[in-house]
Amino acid sequence: MAKPAPIHKTRTQIVAEILRDKILTGEIQAGTPLRQDALAKELNVSRIPVREALLLLEAQGLVEFEPHKGATATELSVDTIHELFELRALIECEVLAQAIPHMTELDFKRAEDILTAFDHALDTGTRVENWSELNQQLHAALYRAANKPLAMELIDTLNTRSDRYIRMQLLLTKKVEKAEKEHRELLDLCKAKDSKKAVTLLRKHILEAGQAIEELLRSQQGN
Repeated sequence: MAKPAPIHKTRTQIVAEILRDKILTGEIQAGTPLRQDALAKELNVSRIPVREALLLLEAQGLVEFEPHKGATATELSVDTIHELFELRALIECEVLAQAIPHMTELDFKRAEDILTAFDHALDTGTRVENWSELNQQLHAALYRAANKPLAMELIDTLNTRSDRYIRMQLLLTKKVEKAEKEHRELLDLCKAKDSKKAVTLLRKHILEAGQAIEELLRSQQGN
């Protein structure tokens, strides 16, 4: 069997990935100015891929451009977080309901493999960044059978915008075990084709995560 062709990334894609990781991990904090000249020097590239990367990150909601100030890492408010997780619950629950009747053993196997990776990450103390990526992969695996590519694009955008706050919550509140337990229950309900209970659990899973992040942010802001 022929080996798959290697994936070649442009400088813009590489710069975007580096900056995205720095924002999501908190190395670049919310509200931090993103100076193109300084970033180009740090990453040893010209300003062009830096600017293009910042525009990509703006489309993902991680960067915003302000008149006379340039680009900054997006600073989300409690109200924004509330809206993000409400939208996630609304869209993801609908997609899951449509996916369950069409799920196959292959879909379940994919989800099981990701849960096994979850267990390994928990047992070995893998960084929260890896857990967060696995979290998105699991949800995508459960929604795949719905065959809703536009909805999946929206879900991916919403997850990207909320990801750094999910990571912050996991680091500071130690909610990994609770989330993993709910993931296992959710997969079991999907296998049983129990759409009603699965959707109810997913809505609770998403909204409670959002509420925990809101409370955490309020406590950090002293509100």
